[in-house]
Amino acid sequence: MATKKFKCEVCGYIHVGDAAPDKCPVCAAGPEAFTEIAEAGAVPSKKKGLDTGSNTYTIIYASVMVIVVAFLLAFVSSVLKPTQDANVENDTKGQILTALNIDVKAPGFNIAKEFAGVRDMLWNGTELVPYNGQFLSSYGAAIKEGELHVFVAEVDGETKYIIPVTGRGLWGGLWGYVALNADKKSVFGTYFYHESETAGLGARIGERWFQEQFNGRPVFAGDNDGTVALKVTKAGAAKGETEVNGVTGATLTSEGVSAMVNGGLGAYISFINN
Repeated sequence: MATKKFKCEVCGYIHVGDAAPDKCPVCAAGPEAFTEIAEAGAVPSKKKGLDTGSNTYTIIYASVMVIVVAFLLAFVSSVLKPTQDANVENDTKGQILTALNIDVKAPGFNIAKEFAGVRDMLWNGTELVPYNGQFLSSYGAAIKEGELHVFVAEVDGETKYIIPVTGRGLWGGLWGYVALNADKKSVFGTYFYHESETAGLGARIGERWFQEQFNGRPVFAGDNDGTVALKVTKAGAAKGETEVNGVTGATLTSEGVSAMVNGGLGAYISFINN
């Protein structure tokens, strides 16, 4: 028994049946012109597919988007990682060369080429031996584990030893490199930088004027009792040969550099005194 009614939207003809007719008997319109008439009180049939206005749709859509974005970020990160690692390594090598008073920012300067002459060595307590592992860009953990790296370079025919040092400033980590002359009793050059020191104050330890104060300074005091005496004082308070002026208004950062240099070289005291 037919229970459905269909109305021709062209001429208004009402058709009773299970489906719309192939052609309207009045105006000859096709089945696409017919619309089903819902009976009074009847529950309209649900549309097939997902309701885009429902909470379920929103949750599913958001979840899919999160997964897609996370996948894309992971993919981009994995693709760019070799380049990022290479840039970090190149920057670290540039820092080591800067400690040798080399201007790595000069036009056309090739860090990789210049660093090829620098040897990455390990101090085993008796002698320097070649380091054959992956190049490191941070040395704090290695030093704590007793892995003492020493970079050896030749500058104008003279041997220089570059020692990595790490410490703590006012707001975050500090790190740097101290280059010693062949006798290992005086400083040839330094490089320092920071994680998050205050711009215009503590961050100035990264400027060459501050770093170059260490050049030529003795590592030990006059009596050379084997204890590292090199340190940073308050700005304008440096007096002895082993003292350099700190940054004005950045006492804690300056003290952090002092502790880093003093303690960092102290970890290598057996190498320095060898």
